[in-house]
Amino acid sequence: MDPLQPDQPSPGPDPEAGVILAPRPWVPLGVVALGLACLLLLPLWSGATWLALGVGLFGLFLLLQSQLLRLQFTADALLVWNRQSLLRRFPYDGWLGWRLFWGPLPVLFYFREQRSIHLLPVLFDATTLRQQLLQHLSALP
Repeated sequence: MDPLQPDQPSPGPDPEAGVILAPRPWVPLGVVALGLACLLLLPLWSGATWLALGVGLFGLFLLLQSQLLRLQFTADALLVWNRQSLLRRFPYDGWLGWRLFWGPLPVLFYFREQRSIHLLPVLFDATTLRQQLLQHLSALP
C-alpha cells in the first residue's frame, strides 16, 4: 500500500516522510475579528449585522479547517491531509509557480500547476511554509 496515493486508506501523515506544517489560527481569528468589526457599521448601515454574521461564520469555518487540515512536504509532492485521510497530492514536477501574498503577514498562498490554479488561506506556520517551498521549488519563478 502506497501512503502517497489519495484513494488508499492510510494511517495519517508520517513525520518521517516529510515536514508537516503546524497549524496557526491567526488568519481565521483575524477574519472573526473583522466580522466583529463589521458591527461598528450598524449606525450607518442596517445590513451590517448580516455582513458581520457572514464574515464571522467564514472565520469560524477557517478556524475549524486550521485544526483539521495538515500540509506535508515530502521529497516529491505536497500532501494535503484531513486528520488521517490523504485528500490531495500535488507532485512538485507539475508546479509552474507559487507565491505567498502580503509579505511580512502572509495570508494567502497561491500556487499554479499545469492543470489548475490554487489560492489558499495561510492556516499554517508561514515561515516553515516559505522555507519548504524554497527548499523543494526554488527553481520556479
